Amino acid sequence: MVEVGAEAPDFTLKNQHGQDVSLSGLRGRNVVVVFYPFAFSGICTGELCEIRDNLAVFNDADAEVLAISCDPMFSLRAWADQDGYEFSMLSDFWPHGEVAKAYGIFQEGPGAAARGTYVIDREGIVRWKVENGLGEARDLAAYREALESLP
Repeated sequence: MVEVGAEAPDFTLKNQHGQDVSLSGLRGRNVVVVFYPFAFSGICTGELCEIRDNLAVFNDADAEVLAISCDPMFSLRAWADQDGYEFSMLSDFWPHGEVAKAYGIFQEGPGAAARGTYVIDREGIVRWKVENGLGEARDLAAYREALESLP
């Protein structure tokens, strides 16, 4: 389990374009890591469309959004193209759920990540988190408050 005030577990995953993205490679910027269960599902689509439609909130905080699921890269590419997601969508497909497990939110039954969001500062420290179950949507207003509290 990842705690506020601790260093965020580092990872390198492929984005929807097949490029490697590392959390440590984003040092010097704020990062919002958003785990979600399944591409193309209703609640996940609603949450990621809300991020897409409010990307200025993240840009204003110099925050990079990294959306992570256990779906294959090709599914993430199709979904990003369909819904116009311009932020990185990372595949935690293989080893299956390894990053979600490092963050303590992998759900063995469905083989997917729960809804965990982690606001990570420029030095790689977790400054805010929310962890919801599979069917519980997150509130974008809470992200905004967390980002506004960063130095």
